[in-house]
Amino acid sequence: MFVISRPSLAHVAIPSFGLAPIVVQQVFAIIRDINQGGTTVLLVEQNARMALSIAHRGYVLQTGRLVLQGPAADLLQDEAVRLAYLRGVG
Repeated sequence: MFVISRPSLAHVAIPSFGLAPIVVQQVFAIIRDINQGGTTVLLVEQNARMALSIAHRGYVLQTGRLVLQGPAADLLQDEAVRLAYLRGVG
């Protein structure tokens, strides 16, 4: 058995899929806590608003290609990101 007690990186893929909104908020709070504890978190998520709200950096993929990247706060304010990924959410 191989156990990592203090990983430096955690990969979390689509943690909001199929969950009730209140549970999604709880899961994202846990992810934020893990990051604040010193672990880098690679988060892959379709809920762009929620992901960018806790991220330091964001990377926007479109049909498998990187089309935009930068500080998460900047991406939340970017008009193109808002129109394409954040309309009608939250």
